[in-house]
Amino acid sequence: MPLVPNVVQSAQGKPELSVFVEAVNAADLNATLQGSGPYTVFAPTNDAFSALLRELGLTKDALLANKPLLTTVLKYHVLSGTVRKSDIPLGKAIVPLAGGFFKIEAEGSALKVTDGRNRVTNVISTDGAALNGVMHTVDRVLLPANQDIVQTAQATPSLSILVEAVVAAGLVETLKGPGPYTVFAPTNNAFVALLAELGLTKDALLADTALLAKVLTYHVLPARVLKAEIPLNTPVATVQGQTIVVNGSLQVIDQRGRSSGIAATDIFNTNGVVHVIDKVLLPS
Repeated sequence: MPLVPNVVQSAQGKPELSVFVEAVNAADLNATLQGSGPYTVFAPTNDAFSALLRELGLTKDALLANKPLLTTVLKYHVLSGTVRKSDIPLGKAIVPLAGGFFKIEAEGSALKVTDGRNRVTNVISTDGAALNGVMHTVDRVLLPANQDIVQTAQATPSLSILVEAVVAAGLVETLKGPGPYTVFAPTNNAFVALLAELGLTKDALLADTALLAKVLTYHVLPARVLKAEIPLNTPVATVQGQTIVVNGSLQVIDQRGRSSGIAATDIFNTNGVVHVIDKVLLPS
């Protein structure tokens, strides 16, 4: 073994990563991760794999035998290039070898990873030096996203009117497309307030498909923009064509000068990210 091991050899030297090593072997990623790289590996502990098996209702043998799933999941833990703790782009999208994305944020001195399924994982050690990169260990297995923007909204009770509106406007297939998109998703309460503001019934709004499409596409950006990536106090073009502005207080200002608060940020999907807002935005 060389004086400084490669990332696989480094993992082999840690008893708490033995299942990760088994998984790398089962997925035939050994040669890749012993290659020149450089790679950054987020290695889940044995306890992390045990928790995953309970979560997925699988045995270890079943997981190790499912090579396509295993390969996708493991490659979701590997970045191309050397990313040490000090280099992590906090809050911004990180794209692993498997595709998709996740983010890492600091909470005090701790680092927390949000994966594609919006599960949060702790980074428990960092900057394990290797001949071909660096290894960090995590206490939960990261999983790539498995729901698109429409599926995420359908699974969120407070966004049921938005889902109705997307269906009525014929935008379902668009928002299930590859994107990536950023959607500012108004809550049911936001739609109720809009109806009062415009003096409309819900049925009347849903029947006016031209207006509905214009309003809904005004809530969509043609790119994936996480909270930390939003350019503040700068006009941002929407799919509809007109711009919105997000100010330093994270309020979204529409073309009519109306402001909406952002109630929740960075809900990840296979084709982008959703931010939940408390007022429906209106173009001019």
